Amino acid sequence: MESFRQKLELVEWGTISQKIHSSDSRSIECALSREGSGGLDDFVALLSPLAGEEYLEEMAQLAHRLTIQRFGKVIRLFAPMYLSNECNNICDYCGFSMGNQIPRKTLSHTEILLESSALRKSNFDHVLLVTGESTNKVGVEYLFEAIKILNNYFANVSMEVQPLSEEDYCSLITAGLHAVLVYQETYEKVSYGKHHLRGKKTNFDWRLETPDRLGRSGINKIGLGCLYGLTRDWRTDSYFAGMHLDYLEKKYWKTSFSMSFPRIRPYEGEINPVVDLKDRDLVQLLCAYRIFNHELELSLSTRESPILREQLLPIGITTMSAGSKTNPGGYSVTDNSLEQFSISDERSPAEIALMLRSKGYEPVWKDWDSSYHGKGNNLSKVGYNSVTNKQNADALSSVS
Repeated sequence: MESFRQKLELVEWGTISQKIHSSDSRSIECALSREGSGGLDDFVALLSPLAGEEYLEEMAQLAHRLTIQRFGKVIRLFAPMYLSNECNNICDYCGFSMGNQIPRKTLSHTEILLESSALRKSNFDHVLLVTGESTNKVGVEYLFEAIKILNNYFANVSMEVQPLSEEDYCSLITAGLHAVLVYQETYEKVSYGKHHLRGKKTNFDWRLETPDRLGRSGINKIGLGCLYGLTRDWRTDSYFAGMHLDYLEKKYWKTSFSMSFPRIRPYEGEINPVVDLKDRDLVQLLCAYRIFNHELELSLSTRESPILREQLLPIGITTMSAGSKTNPGGYSVTDNSLEQFSISDERSPAEIALMLRSKGYEPVWKDWDSSYHGKGNNLSKVGYNSVTNKQNADALSSVS
């Protein structure tokens, strides 16, 4: 069965880079006039340096119009819940990297309940589970139980963890898993190898084929993205992420997709990014993706500053995290020593919601798709069918 890995092997990085950097005014104007309907050819032009220098205003206006046309003035909000910072990989850009001398923690069922209570009190109905890559500490059985517990509290439970097998994904879907985010980090193999030094994450192809396994499993949503700062030629990296998206949408047409745009943030044992993706570059990326794909969910995290997040709202953003904590237990315990990275937008969920309303946007606290499934209830209505021991029940009642 064909996978994206096989398609990627047929396309040369240097060829795509040359096309992007040689795009002229005519190709950019054509891409704008046909609103990106030229597919990847238009995407090449919209990613070009010339487009970013001379056509950014036109791109932003078109991206805004297309976003309002498709999504209206609605922003979906979610919160990441860090279950564990245990990790068996050594990645030189990550605070959870095994070589970093930091305290390690994996949440118990009781602590998951405490985190759930804190997030529900902030109105969240969509939670993204995040872990380091440790199959011993945070394996499929642990994830299955965590998803079962959280599915009682939230309308949507998504996750960003280590790549799993198709069989494992099918199992987690039965527990209530809604979506999976799996960033390739970079599509350039040499650069990937420089930054992923030890552990299962060194296997470029296994990670690359994860969205294919997810598509075959029938997952509701797949999230893609690059980590900007790992590869010097960020434009070409973005093209391959778009190529990946295009392939997946055509093959797994029942699945929806999102794209995220994380830039390297400070962390324990940090490296200097090999490229500094400027705010203007980020604007170009968001515009290019919106014009390329009118239906795509574009997500922006609290890695970015409050001012920038507000400025980017009109040009294509549909989903934002709010009040994020990047350490296990961060919502119920005040301890930042376990953080994966530092956030920039430290406003509370209530402050984010107020800001959105002041700008004419409606904050929605869950993903639209799963709301039709009737999953998720208010915390006060949840029974203890998934959590049978008295200690966990006492923990929930003590924070209600």
